[in-house]
Amino acid sequence: MFSWLRPSCQLCGLPLESHNTQSLCGACLNWYAPTTRCARCGLPCETATEQCGQCLTSPPPWHKLYCLGDYRFPLSQSVHQLKYQRQFWQAQPLAGLLAPRIVSPAPLVTCVPLHWRRHAWRGFNQSDVLARQLAQQLGSQYQPRLFSRRLATPPQQGLNKAQRRRNLNQAFVLNSAPSHRHIAIVDDVVTTGSTVRQLCNLLLDVGVESLDIYCICRTPEPGD
Repeated sequence: MFSWLRPSCQLCGLPLESHNTQSLCGACLNWYAPTTRCARCGLPCETATEQCGQCLTSPPPWHKLYCLGDYRFPLSQSVHQLKYQRQFWQAQPLAGLLAPRIVSPAPLVTCVPLHWRRHAWRGFNQSDVLARQLAQQLGSQYQPRLFSRRLATPPQQGLNKAQRRRNLNQAFVLNSAPSHRHIAIVDDVVTTGSTVRQLCNLLLDVGVESLDIYCICRTPEPGD
């Protein structure tokens, strides 16, 4: 009776059981089950490891990367709806799924910045929306304006690794040196890592010792 009053799963729309405190039903939660990944770069690997062979050979400037999964359904749909359809409510359940996976959260969280023109056109920064939710759920301090994007670079989508790096050369500036030595940077999707790599290098240059990346999707990079 009155099943229409019960909350429904945000993915499939079926009513949730009364004891379910999640926004997803048990069946849909299976879509978000963790997969075996390298703890440093976040890419899939056959066995769980702190550093895969690629990271041992050429380590990224960050130390841990936490994600929900690859950029495919249903995560791709949720990120697209947040980013392009202004479904801001998507940030809370996504952060709620990611936060429990983060071991020893950074005391300071920041986000990948948008250039002011793109921010004005879009009206918001999806990484900022996600970072606010994550910082709240992790109990971390949030500093949204740690970085600025001084160059309005073309979109990264469709570029290979080398093109992405050239595209972002000197695109960012650090506004102030942070007091914390352990910092997390939040982005919606990490592909080649070119964007977060630039930001990490700025922080390492001012003495930050430990860097984490928190993202919704970590997807294999396109061919070089």
